[in-house]
Order: sequence, then C-alpha cells, then structure tokens
Amino acid sequence: MQTKQLGNSDLQITPIGYGAWAIGGGDWAFGWGSQADQDSIAAIQRALDLGINWIDTAAIYGLGHSEEVVAKALKTSPHHPYIFTKCSMIWDDQGQIGRSLKTDSLRQELEASLRRLQVETIDLYQIHWPNPDADIEEGWETLAKFQQEGKVRYIGVSNFSIAQMQRIAPIAPITSLQPPYSLVKPGVEQEILPYCQQQNIGVIVYSPMQSGLLTGSMTAERIAKLPDNDWRKHSDEFQPPRLSRNLELVELLRQFGQQHDRSPGEVAIAWTLRHPAVTAAIVGGRSAKQVEGTIGAAEFRLDEAERAQIQQFLQQPVAV
Repeated sequence: MQTKQLGNSDLQITPIGYGAWAIGGGDWAFGWGSQADQDSIAAIQRALDLGINWIDTAAIYGLGHSEEVVAKALKTSPHHPYIFTKCSMIWDDQGQIGRSLKTDSLRQELEASLRRLQVETIDLYQIHWPNPDADIEEGWETLAKFQQEGKVRYIGVSNFSIAQMQRIAPIAPITSLQPPYSLVKPGVEQEILPYCQQQNIGVIVYSPMQSGLLTGSMTAERIAKLPDNDWRKHSDEFQPPRLSRNLELVELLRQFGQQHDRSPGEVAIAWTLRHPAVTAAIVGGRSAKQVEGTIGAAEFRLDEAERAQIQQFLQQPVAV
C-alpha cells in the first residue's frame, strides 16, 4: 500500500487509517450502540494485516475504553502502527462530558492516554475540539511542551478554523488538521483544504462515509431500528428530509462501484482522497468484515467522468 508524508512530519501514512470511534461502545453520549471488544480487536488486527499502518482514537471515545481496546489489539499483533489520539474532551465520574485546554487538565489527559494505550510516546497528539476558544493558545503551548519532552512525536488539531490555526501557528508548527469531509459535508473544500495545502499542514479527514451513511448498507428501516444509544439515530443527515437525498447519493455511488467491483463506501472514501490537500482518511470498522469492505478505497480512484457526475449531483438543491 502506498504511503504519503503527513505534513511537516516524517510519518509516512497509508491512504486510509483505522478509526476507533465506534469501538468505544455505547455507554456514553456519542456512542454507536453496544460493541463487543473481541469484534473490535479482530477489526483492528485485520486492518493491520491488510496493510493499514496507523490508528486514530481519542481519550473521549467510550470514556477511555477505545484506547484500552486499541492496546489490547496491539498486544497480540506483530504489527507496530502509528498511534494517533486526541485530547480536550474530559468527563466526570457520572460520565458527564466537559471541555478543557488548561495545562494541568491536558497533562492529566496525556498521562492517562499513555497508560491506557500502554505506550511511552504517542505518534500524533491532537486537540480534539477548539473549546474553549479563549484557551487554544494555552492548549497548543502545552502540546508543544509535550513534544519537547518526548511524550508525543508530533502535534495536530481537529475541527479548527483557519483563524484558529493562524492564532496558534506562531507558537509551534501544526503537523496536521483533522476536519470532517465527505460527499454529504464537503464544506472544507472552499477555504480550509487550500489553506492547509499552502501551509504544508497534513489533512486527515474523518467521517468520509458520513458515519456509515454512505456504506451502502444503511436504509431508512435500519436507521429506524438503531438503538437509542446510537447517536446517529438523532442526526439530521439520518433523518428526513435529508435522508432521502443521501440515500439517492448512495445509489449513485453503488452504480460507480459496481463498474469497478467496489462498494459505495469505497467510492465515497475515494472521493475524499482525490483532493490533493488530503493526506489520508479515517475509516472506522466494527468487525473484520467491515474493514474488508472498505480497504479497497486505499487504491481505488474515480475517473474524471465519474467525478463530474458526482459533482453534478452535489450541485442539486439540498432540503433543509
């Protein structure tokens, strides 16, 4: 599998990485429903066997559980992938989620992540959300200190605007940005992706299949049956009137995929990877089978005519 350099780092990463959000389980505010750890471990190990060389997780996923599962999977794996994780979202004993970019809080988060992941150094440590906005400079200064201490190799941000990146850039170089990017939510194309390309900031996009919506296996009936502890059940993109358009898009992706023996999800991921500013995409998988159904996106690319047809669809008015 080909690799690409991530921003200003020496990390050479595969076009897709394993995303560990959903394997945090369902017992928290942004859970995906119940998830068996053995399925998660099998998914991670299959992804690594197929050539993926990085895993993206976050402390908040499953309130620490995702990081613990990643560590369990790697303990019995012959592979040594890069480990990326994120900070700034914290929780209390009741599972209530808060946000902090204060130095002491971030220090506690880092030490907890190192302990859960069972590593001495995190390859990429990212500010998950720029909240509170007034504290992003303090947060970034703190991550730069972690880097100087050797606790993390590189530092990046997630969900930051251009203005916010411009505020922190003089403090320390930004290795990467992690923005949402998909056929359903292509907004970062306008300004953010060109800015990152200009500034040599690597871009790792998340939710390229819009949290499973573009996989080809999602239907209105299946969505209606999602458990209440699956956050997607209440997302606007999974509800009328936007759902009908999104499912129309899936059928278009299915048509293209059938011509190349690819799934709609692989077409959706490949569409994000076509952009020159995008280094790689985070692709989740809750089972080995799901991983096998998306791995083809690492090499598959749409041709010019297919991209044009998709663009024409995207230009149609969107129901709100």
